[in-house]
Amino acid sequence: MTTVAENIVATLAASGVRRVYGIPGDSLNGFTDALRGSGIEWVHVRHEEAAAFAASAEAAVTGELAVCVGSCGPGNLHLINGLYDAQRSGVPVLAIAAQIPTSEIGSGYFQETHPTELFRECSVYVEYAAQAVQMPRVLRTAMQAAVELRGVGVLVIPGDVALADAADETVTGVRAARPRVLPSDDELARLAAVLDDAERVTILAGAGAAGAQPELLQLADALGAPIVHTLRSKQDVEPDNPYDVGMTGLLGFASGYKAMAACDTLLMLGTDFPYRAFLPDEARIVQVDLRGERLGRRVPLDLGIVGDVRETLVGLLPLLTRKEDRRHLDDALAHYAKTRDRLDDLATPRKGDKPLHPQYVARLVDELAADDAVFVPDVGSPVIWAARYLRMNGRRRLIGSFIHGSMANAVPHATGVQAAFPQRQVVALSGDGGVAMLLGELLTLTQNRLPVKVVVFNNASLNFVELEMKAAGFVTTATGLDNPSLAAIAEAAGLRAFRVERSDELRPALQEAFALDGPALVDVVTERQELTIPPSIELEQAKGFALYALRTLLSGRGDELLDLTRANLRQVL
Repeated sequence: MTTVAENIVATLAASGVRRVYGIPGDSLNGFTDALRGSGIEWVHVRHEEAAAFAASAEAAVTGELAVCVGSCGPGNLHLINGLYDAQRSGVPVLAIAAQIPTSEIGSGYFQETHPTELFRECSVYVEYAAQAVQMPRVLRTAMQAAVELRGVGVLVIPGDVALADAADETVTGVRAARPRVLPSDDELARLAAVLDDAERVTILAGAGAAGAQPELLQLADALGAPIVHTLRSKQDVEPDNPYDVGMTGLLGFASGYKAMAACDTLLMLGTDFPYRAFLPDEARIVQVDLRGERLGRRVPLDLGIVGDVRETLVGLLPLLTRKEDRRHLDDALAHYAKTRDRLDDLATPRKGDKPLHPQYVARLVDELAADDAVFVPDVGSPVIWAARYLRMNGRRRLIGSFIHGSMANAVPHATGVQAAFPQRQVVALSGDGGVAMLLGELLTLTQNRLPVKVVVFNNASLNFVELEMKAAGFVTTATGLDNPSLAAIAEAAGLRAFRVERSDELRPALQEAFALDGPALVDVVTERQELTIPPSIELEQAKGFALYALRTLLSGRGDELLDLTRANLRQVL
């Protein structure tokens, strides 16, 4: 007879699953034993949160179902943060959450929780398999929901059920369908009429525009429209794009903001851009998205269309009249060129032993990394430098916790990418706070022989939080980090490590780290007071900075203001 656990593993293998991330536990014994000889690799992490992050990243870069597991109680509770990341990123992940013995459920037993309730908000499907007779149907349903709804499917199963004889030994692989989703002819005609009537169109292209770049460029040419990209679409929209004018939002450029503010019609393609303050107030807004529930939930629309971006553009392009007036496009491109030059001017080395400008670190990482590198920035200031200084070329990838916004995502995300692509260069851009939060995952890299390169922006602070405090007028409080040498910790964990305290040390350290065939960490001491100025300074932010300065002076910390001025003087000259 086949056990339920063996049937689960066989179904995963038939569905193309190649690895499982997790930590073993007694409630998982049947499952982990069934993995032996199955061809599915067990990737042992040091914290289940990292298992879920790793699965999320693998699903993001492969587009296929990825799997993480957690033992009963605390083991599967640790998965929750990474599963939220996968769910909000729209990537297919299966989580197997082990449960206490069925005979003990409801008795307040050791490690008892109710996973079906706990995982409901971060999944598209969650169900409890109380008996062997429910399997493998519940498993297949969870997997099908994950791949079709692009989210997290959760199977809750007690250890005794996993060890029971399978009532149904059927093994059926689960694969995602690839439908074509097209707007109606009437909707395409209405969209063409709106765009033909516009004088100044700006395109905001999101992650849903992946795979549609040729059509996107034809559209921009026909409309004389600049293209603003989001962070998630940077890897797909930016490469070889003569119409690209950068990003908008808190992480973006002034040029992206201006291109949207100056348009009379904004065409949103495959994006659920959440920051309403950066969307134009007066323009007509048209949105195209594969998921109809997203239409108009940020701002009121003049027209909302459900459809795949590429299929929509294929149908739309023959209906458009090419615009001969290119002034809006030319103005946006000229502004972008000036903005890009200004950003590059800030990415300079410093003399002597002054902490490095983070812009310079990001610029050198971009220059020295492989042409097909996968970059994974931590949430916080590393995301800003990645957005502004990493250049996408069609082969590079950029992933992160861009919607859920969790700290400590970089190293566990990189784990999943590197496990899926062992020969590809994977670079984690970590904050010192982020790498410290899941510090044990450095051991995951060495134990699994994953050659991830970790570049740490070590500014001895929760830097982005400090910026938020300053903008709101608060004296920075409780944000300092008393760090030891992170390089020394990494060396003790088995990584090759480098400590960089001078600008002239950075290039050789990165070159040596990137050339290694094993994991490496480069601990770079960066400027704590570096300001990340958003593309549009609101009046309230300006007031906030003034209030911060006054309060800081009154609290006897005037030296902090001097450091702030010295570090950022070049940004205002």
